[in-house]
Amino acid sequence: MSYKKLTAEEEYVILHKGTEPPFSGEYNELFESGVYVCRQCGAPLYRSEHKFPSHCGWPSFDDQIEGAIRRQPDADGQRTEITCANCGGHLGHLFEGEGLTPRNVRHCVNSLSMQFISAQEWAQRQGRSLKKAYFAGGCFWGVEHLLQQQPGVVAVVSGYMGGQLENPSYEQVCSQRSGHLETVEVLYDPARVSFEALAKLFFEIHDPTQADGQGPDIGPQYRSAIFVQDEEERAISERLIAALRKRGYDVVTRVLPLAPFWRAEAYHQDYYARTGKTPYCHRYQKRF
Repeated sequence: MSYKKLTAEEEYVILHKGTEPPFSGEYNELFESGVYVCRQCGAPLYRSEHKFPSHCGWPSFDDQIEGAIRRQPDADGQRTEITCANCGGHLGHLFEGEGLTPRNVRHCVNSLSMQFISAQEWAQRQGRSLKKAYFAGGCFWGVEHLLQQQPGVVAVVSGYMGGQLENPSYEQVCSQRSGHLETVEVLYDPARVSFEALAKLFFEIHDPTQADGQGPDIGPQYRSAIFVQDEEERAISERLIAALRKRGYDVVTRVLPLAPFWRAEAYHQDYYARTGKTPYCHRYQKRF
C-alpha cells in the first residue's frame, strides 16, 4: 500500500496522535462541496454534507462515509479516539451527547489528518460526466442550501447572472443598476438527477408567483428566472411553467438565455452550512 510522505507536522498528528492548535487548521471554516480523504493513504472519510459549524476550533462532522472510521478508547481512558479504518492514521476524537446536531455526535478532526477534494474533482476521479444548470429565485443563500440537498447534485455555487457589468460585486448588484439576478450554478450528475427534476425542485423551494422579489427581499435582483443552455432546457422549463399555470399558479418565472455567470464573494458561499442558520424566505412546498 502506497502512503503519502508526511511533513513533520503531519507526522506529529497522524502517527504520534498529536493535536493541532485550535482554529489553526485550513479546513476549520471550509464548507465547500466535496470529500475529505485521509491525508496519509487517500481513503475517503467524510462528505461535505457531514460537516457542521461547531465553533470548537477543529473541523466537525456528525456522520462518516460507511466503514471509513475506526473507534477505539483513547490512551487516557477518558475519550474515544477515531482513526482511518484503512491505514490507522490518527484523526481526532469522537464526542456524543452534546446536542449540536440531530445525530448528536461530533467527530472532532484535525485538518492535518485530512485532504479536501472538491466535488467536481472527486466526480471526475470517479469517471462521472457532469452538467450545469442555472436558477434565480430570490436570495441565493436559500436556493443554494435547498438544492444542495438533492441527491445527484454535486455542488452549488452562488453568483450573479444576466447583467451588463463584468464580475460585479454584491454592492453593485444590490444597487439595482447592474441588471444581474442572484443566481445559483448547480453542478449535477445527469445519471442520478435530471434537469427536469432540478427545475421541478426549483419551483417548489421558492414562490414563482411573486413578481417583485422573493419573500421580504424586494428588488429586480431577486426575481425568478431559469437561464437555459439549449432548446431542450427551454422546452422543459416552459412545459413546467405551463403545468403550474394550469394548476392555478400565476407563474412569473422568466426563461432566459444563458449569460456569463459570475461567482459571488466567498462569504456568500455555503452561507447556511457555515452559520448553522436556516433559510428565512425559502422552504419546500409541493406543487407538482
